[in-house]
Amino acid sequence: MAERRYGGQSEFGQLRRVVVRPPGRAFGDADPTRWHYAGRPDLARAQAEHRALVALLEESGVEVLVHDLELADHADAIYVYDPVLLTDRGAVALRMGKPLRRGEEAALAAMLERAGVPLLGGLRGDATAEAGDTLWLDPATLAVGLGFRTNAAAIEQLRALLGPAVTVLPVELPYFEGPEACLHLKSLISLLDADLAVVHLDLLPVPFYQELCRRRIELIPIEPAEFRTQASNVLAVGPRDLLMLDGNPKSREALERAGCRVRSYRGEEISLKAEGGPTCLTRPVWRA
Repeated sequence: MAERRYGGQSEFGQLRRVVVRPPGRAFGDADPTRWHYAGRPDLARAQAEHRALVALLEESGVEVLVHDLELADHADAIYVYDPVLLTDRGAVALRMGKPLRRGEEAALAAMLERAGVPLLGGLRGDATAEAGDTLWLDPATLAVGLGFRTNAAAIEQLRALLGPAVTVLPVELPYFEGPEACLHLKSLISLLDADLAVVHLDLLPVPFYQELCRRRIELIPIEPAEFRTQASNVLAVGPRDLLMLDGNPKSREALERAGCRVRSYRGEEISLKAEGGPTCLTRPVWRA
């Protein structure tokens, strides 16, 4: 029987396959006001930054799949994490909470099917969810942020799709900067190992904080001033083997003191201007 090359209901298992989407014309032409960016991206610089990030993944032995289907007027499509949820049984096509991003879901799901990942199902009706609001606390527990991008209808549909083997744990998110800003659950926390997470404590909901403590997960608080440079958005390519955005020296030092290997990438264009860190820029397909 051929080896299954998808799945891994984990945030930190060894990363084997990942999808990325290089910045293209839609990203370079993005109107900052319309897309809620800090500035218009410089496409050439963005592409160079993205290539450097991909090189870090390849250095880690990760198979990189490129999602390059033309998606006109979809600047945010470089953030391939959000349109689908990956499970051990296949992909779930979500329904983006940001209306400008609608259409990314079917395109990415089709690309994954061509890569051998079955489609488990998809959200319907008025349900909206973005995978940046999902966090596998363990293989049987999926925390889901309830906020401006992900609603209660989506949580109920995810429960039905995932079945009784998976507990879906709602996490109410704060208002922060309102509906136009991108505040996902993963803006506040990245799980780095079974018992280690990096967090922005100032915005972490109290019941969720208590759940993490109950699970005896050590929490590494970021330097609050480094939240804007996405210090809490960290990609684990393996247990305590991390990729993070440049410009977060104090948070990086705290991670290294906890025994983590940390490498960083430059992301002025692909991350800081457009609200998407290393987890957003990558869609893990298979973790072993």
